[in-house]
Amino acid sequence: MRKEQLKLKVIKAIEDNKELIIDVGRDIYSTPELGYKEFKTTEKVANFLKNLNLTVESNIAVTGCKSILESGKEGPNICIMGELDSVTCADHCDSKAGGAVHACGHNIQLGGMLGAVLGLVKSGVMNELSGKVTVLGTPAEEFIEIEYRSLLREQGKLRYFGGKQELIYKGYLDDVDISMMFHSLDMGDKAALVGPVSNGFIGKQIKFIGKESHAGSAPHEGINALNAAMLAINNIHAQRETFKDTDRVRVHPIITKGGDIVNSVPADVRMESYVRARTIEGMLDSNYKIDRALKAGAMAVGAKVEITSIPGYLPILKSSELDEIFKLNLENIGIPANKIIEGGDFTGSFDFGDISHLMPSIHPMIGGISGNLHTREFKIKNEELAYIVPAKTMALTIVDLLFQDAHLAKKIIDNFVPKMDKKEYLSFMEARDTVELFEG
Repeated sequence: MRKEQLKLKVIKAIEDNKELIIDVGRDIYSTPELGYKEFKTTEKVANFLKNLNLTVESNIAVTGCKSILESGKEGPNICIMGELDSVTCADHCDSKAGGAVHACGHNIQLGGMLGAVLGLVKSGVMNELSGKVTVLGTPAEEFIEIEYRSLLREQGKLRYFGGKQELIYKGYLDDVDISMMFHSLDMGDKAALVGPVSNGFIGKQIKFIGKESHAGSAPHEGINALNAAMLAINNIHAQRETFKDTDRVRVHPIITKGGDIVNSVPADVRMESYVRARTIEGMLDSNYKIDRALKAGAMAVGAKVEITSIPGYLPILKSSELDEIFKLNLENIGIPANKIIEGGDFTGSFDFGDISHLMPSIHPMIGGISGNLHTREFKIKNEELAYIVPAKTMALTIVDLLFQDAHLAKKIIDNFVPKMDKKEYLSFMEARDTVELFEG
């Protein structure tokens, strides 16, 4: 069968089941869950896959699930992903208990991922391809609730705070050759963006340790940990002109605890921050400077500071070959070329960046929503564009990659030079996982 015929069969299968695809996205939207708590969401994704007569392994990394589409022929393994977790935004009109809401569009990702799988299964095209497709519902993309995740790690339930990091660590991507997923974005009058790059980051938990005393009658007997933290923040600001413009550094600390009671000199003050940059070298350089600024704040008032560094995410690296295939398939399903943006610069971070250092990867942005991500303005405004366009485009891209003995996928794999292998990646992550007590 010709490739064009296979693609038409996939498109028809998705068109015939578009309401089912949109409905599962709506259903997931109705029960938002935060990272490593996505048990209902995992079950919904797993049930959808089981209804396609696929075998599913659930709770692969606390939550999350995996399934495999086999072609029956040897060939590369293409992984398609969707993220399970929500964010918190208490001011959003659809937020649930605790402020949880899918204001990042991960329910859309899951709908699109499941739609692509449905198209491949119900069309029967896998029998005409070479290789297999791994489907991963991935937990915990949002790097939040650090204390909860620290507890899970203490209990031995996970090693890494990011879901894709954990799946790499557990070996769920060991046999994967190419990975793909998409993300929703307010595109204005455009429909899609291919070839984005992003920042990576290192997470920080900071504890300033002073000495309590009566704030009114004996402040001179205390050591003010809040002053140490405030000085540290000013020190961080003083570093900003030392960051290279090309590194796109972003540092944004917050104080999560400013003391205990107002009439006692604060002796226990907590901060959290990300240290973001476009390159690994930029991440390490800026992280060193931030640590220096924190220590200087403590030293100025005679306090101590405990700096916990947490391996965050790596910058997204793009694959021009995969981006071009995806773009052509967008045009193939009717998206005009002038509605597709090529290249995008994002100073936020995605844990998909870690995967892009290990294998050829693609992470396009698709429209269909309005409002900024993670805000009360986030809203799905075009379900056809949000869910169905990426479902079709990802499925058609997989057809391209695995058609005719998967020669196109093999070419991309052969041309790819990974930035690090799994062993090097895990060593890098371990080196970022540190606790330092600076006593002045």
